[in-house]
Amino acid sequence: MTRPSPRIPVIPTILVTLAIAAMIGLGLWQLLDRLPKKEAFLAQLAANPAKPPMAFPRLPDETLLFRRASGLCLQPTAITLAGAGKSGFRAIAQCRTGAEGPGMIVQLGTTRDPMAKIAWAGGKVSGFISHAPDGRSLIGSLFDHTPQRLMLVADTPQAGLSPNGRPDIASVPNNHLAYAGQWFFFAAIAAIIYVLAIAKRRNLVSKASSR
Repeated sequence: MTRPSPRIPVIPTILVTLAIAAMIGLGLWQLLDRLPKKEAFLAQLAANPAKPPMAFPRLPDETLLFRRASGLCLQPTAITLAGAGKSGFRAIAQCRTGAEGPGMIVQLGTTRDPMAKIAWAGGKVSGFISHAPDGRSLIGSLFDHTPQRLMLVADTPQAGLSPNGRPDIASVPNNHLAYAGQWFFFAAIAAIIYVLAIAKRRNLVSKASSR
């Protein structure tokens, strides 16, 4: 007499199928939605350095990154050093711009001296717009959606400092293609593992039935 084949478990199969479908959906979202939008955004940023100079913006706006701008620092309230990789440290000033404004952040130049004391009385600054250093952790940034503040990177370094680096579009990450590949890979691995688990289960049930 022919024994019936072991049945495929319905609920686990549904759950795994839904999980695989969700991972494929996330991969398609990264590939078909997030990637084209990021490429269009990067194209806009690449064109920003050639646009006419503007006044440093009062509010954060990522579409203005790499635009040339100028601003007036009435009085620096603090000057600190932040890591700058191979360049050593960036000298960053927090500026008062008047009672009507939120202030301005200026990158004055770079130094290799971690104990450098920067003396600057403020004044007019011209340069390009970049992101200010962000103290939020990666996990913290997932829950805190406050826009990252902008910073004016000065063209001319202050006395005793080295020049700032030039604007680099490569500093803006574009990982959406990699993210899409990761989701597709996870979906494939989940499918393979489940097929192997079902095959192993069928084999064990068949052996048990033959005894």
